[in-house]
Amino acid sequence: MASRARVRAPELIGKGGWLNTGNKDLTLSDLRGRIVVLDFWTFCCVNCLHVLDELRELEERHRDTVVIIGVHSPKFVHEAEHRAVVDAVERYGVEHPVLDDPELATWKQYAVRAWPTLVVIDPEGYVVAQHAGEGHAHAIAGLIEELEAEHAAKGTLRRGDGPYVPPEPVATDLRFPGKAVRLPGGSFLVSDTTRHQLVELAADGEQVLRRIGTGERGFTPDSFNEPQGLALLPDNRVAVADTVNHAIRIFDPGTGALETVAGTGKQWWQGSPTSGPAREIDLSSPWDIAWWQDRLWIAMAGVHQLWTYDPATGTVEVAAGTTNEGLVDGPAAEAWFAQPSGLAAADGRLWVADSETSAVRWVEPAEESDGYVVRTAVGTGLFDFGHRDGAADQALLQHPLGVTALPDGSVAIADTYNHALRRYDPASDEVTTLATDLREPSAAVLVDDDIVVVESARHRLTRLRLPEEAIRVESVAHRTQRAATEVAPGALRLDVVFQAPAGQKLDTRYGPSTRLLVSATPPELLAEGAGAGTDLARDLVLADGVTEGVLHVSAMAASCDDAPDIEYPACHVHQQDWGVPVEVVEGGVGRLGLVLAGLDAE
Repeated sequence: MASRARVRAPELIGKGGWLNTGNKDLTLSDLRGRIVVLDFWTFCCVNCLHVLDELRELEERHRDTVVIIGVHSPKFVHEAEHRAVVDAVERYGVEHPVLDDPELATWKQYAVRAWPTLVVIDPEGYVVAQHAGEGHAHAIAGLIEELEAEHAAKGTLRRGDGPYVPPEPVATDLRFPGKAVRLPGGSFLVSDTTRHQLVELAADGEQVLRRIGTGERGFTPDSFNEPQGLALLPDNRVAVADTVNHAIRIFDPGTGALETVAGTGKQWWQGSPTSGPAREIDLSSPWDIAWWQDRLWIAMAGVHQLWTYDPATGTVEVAAGTTNEGLVDGPAAEAWFAQPSGLAAADGRLWVADSETSAVRWVEPAEESDGYVVRTAVGTGLFDFGHRDGAADQALLQHPLGVTALPDGSVAIADTYNHALRRYDPASDEVTTLATDLREPSAAVLVDDDIVVVESARHRLTRLRLPEEAIRVESVAHRTQRAATEVAPGALRLDVVFQAPAGQKLDTRYGPSTRLLVSATPPELLAEGAGAGTDLARDLVLADGVTEGVLHVSAMAASCDDAPDIEYPACHVHQQDWGVPVEVVEGGVGRLGLVLAGLDAE
């Protein structure tokens, strides 16, 4: 076994305390003898949710030797609330201990730079690997097997039950519902996300008429996996965004039949096809859907894009977005999104809740071509958020998940992390607040003069009268609190560290196996070095006169089995996006090292 650097793992500390441990505080000494995998995550981050799903099989297979610890490290202010973390742990089915670290204390001790990041600690308490982004479960599984063998031989491996203690179940008709749609008969169909079902409620929004789905995770003719978005189709069937199954299903309320029309059940990765027969193309965490322009539009949160499904041809294709995460308007093929999570069709516009940029945007047909153009109504980027009404260019939201088109041409916004219902009026170009004291509203349905809100964290539908006047609230503005990296003026060396897992090598059969994309906010921060390339190292030059900003770095590497006797080697894609705040100061560092997989030796 290759020798590794011996770096003692820092202690696990977090002001919010521990979840899923039966009220016991854990220390690394309690875990000595076990292989520990730290998962630095935050519940707004769809990539973090992907990693939770990647870890489930590994967690079950190595339950007697491995302890996974979720270290919740918030981006948004709402995510620093302990109650919200408790909800998220249940909402996403996290079945391992979680440390609530609202002040990012452990994040800083481990020098983490990105959500998600995985850190492996051996049974003697030393850090042996770090992985940023998705697609690393296979590499970690291989490393775990090596560590099991090594420490079993040394006598330093301790087997047995882990410290996980499940919480007591709570009886409610809905559990963290995601979206809702009104059926022609007046009842509501709700995605009961945490229970992996659809639930039909009577017109009062309370009485349960029936449940659809087994209630267990699955991709079978009668099961779902964390379903979210719902859309009523012209034939009165309902399209379902089966989010963690990476699929689009069609439910017929009349017959009860459930059909898969798009997706394979596998997650889309960079380099996979982006158009073709819908049942043959992988999707990535479809979060919401809407019928517009004679096809089904899909908010593909997992890859920061909008796709479409055309039932006439049975095909899917990318409609907008590049897979880069951010807020960039313009022609659809060049626009950037950040976890689009809510859609609402109006006559000439498709409204989009772009959650990670705390923005509301829209898509409309381009005047000069046959394509589409993307524009922003509210929001400025990945790091600014809050609760501020007024002129749209000054207004602030916090991680909205839903939008609802209103009859007067305005749009209601499920401003999820502000626990509010907001409204954007294109006529006045202003944002107002319609209701507060909701609990993580994630969607809303218009019913005559009322609006029915999905209060996800209160596990219910709430009917509100649409107010004639907006509610006045005290303005609050926030910026994501991550310490900026102090960098020296001029030249800056960017190194993305990637070490192929044991038994694998970079896959160069079809050309370069790595990709690096670099940009900046503001763009003027970079005098040289922006753009795409195949080398994971790059020399950047910071422009004179720009003292701060954010470097956006996207890296991908593909590795395959290296053994010559394997006829069909398994290949894996590793990828991550970083947004690194930087401050340009004399005496700052001249090198920025970002770990995709492995350990940074410098």
